[in-house]
Amino acid sequence: MTTPQPPFGTLLRRWREHRRMTQVDLALAADSSTRHLSCLETGRAQPSREIIRRLADCLDIPLREQNTLMLAAGFAPAFAERSIAELEAAERAMDRVLKAHLPYPAFAVDRHWNVVLSNSALQQLYEGCSEEMLRHRPVNAVRLTLHPQGMGPRILNYAEWRGHTLQLLKNQMQRQADPGLEALLAEVQSYPVPMRSDTCASPEFDATQRLATPLRIATRFGTVSFLNTLTVFGTPSDVTLAELALEMLFPADDETIEIAAQMERERLLAAPAGASEVREAPRA
Repeated sequence: MTTPQPPFGTLLRRWREHRRMTQVDLALAADSSTRHLSCLETGRAQPSREIIRRLADCLDIPLREQNTLMLAAGFAPAFAERSIAELEAAERAMDRVLKAHLPYPAFAVDRHWNVVLSNSALQQLYEGCSEEMLRHRPVNAVRLTLHPQGMGPRILNYAEWRGHTLQLLKNQMQRQADPGLEALLAEVQSYPVPMRSDTCASPEFDATQRLATPLRIATRFGTVSFLNTLTVFGTPSDVTLAELALEMLFPADDETIEIAAQMERERLLAAPAGASEVREAPRA
């Protein structure tokens, strides 16, 4: 059974309150009047497409939810939602960035952290993960990293990285409520913390000196430490593109640089050309 779509005014009021803005604040920011804004929220006035765009910009509403506002007001969606395959220029750009980051891992994820593109770096990082987790499509980056049958048992600072991930998901939900993100957050919170987690901290990565939280993983080559960055497209006009992020792992110490080089040499000797890149269509 489909849940009825709330009217435009209700949605607008929810977003305003979510952003902790008063009607006066929003009216001034959107170059409107408090009276008109009140009438929009109560349904006594019908919004134009232009005022919806201005209000959405002021409230920093994601493109997907802007489409929802447009539909609730009786207009056609303002932004298209295409598959990665249809976004050829963007896909080529991402593919070049991911490959240029070799021999270090890099991948593109959708809003639910499902991997849609990846390079072929450091397959040895996934040794020990269950076959089921690696075969399941789409691969979820958060789940693969923290799940007990994934990389979780080999993450030496698991509790710290788990806390970083939970905060990241909570911040994402603050910007855009999403049942998929809520389910992923609840799942990650239910994972048990390995007993040895955070007991192997390196003196060089003392928390008082650290500039960012590293991801420290035990491998058969030794311990690797990575710092991660997230990159998004500027000024997107497509829903799918707006919800994609590139995550790239950078070596946090010289030991990781040496181990990554060993792993890459082994991978190139063992793997056929073009193998192991992940390509998935984003799930709605």
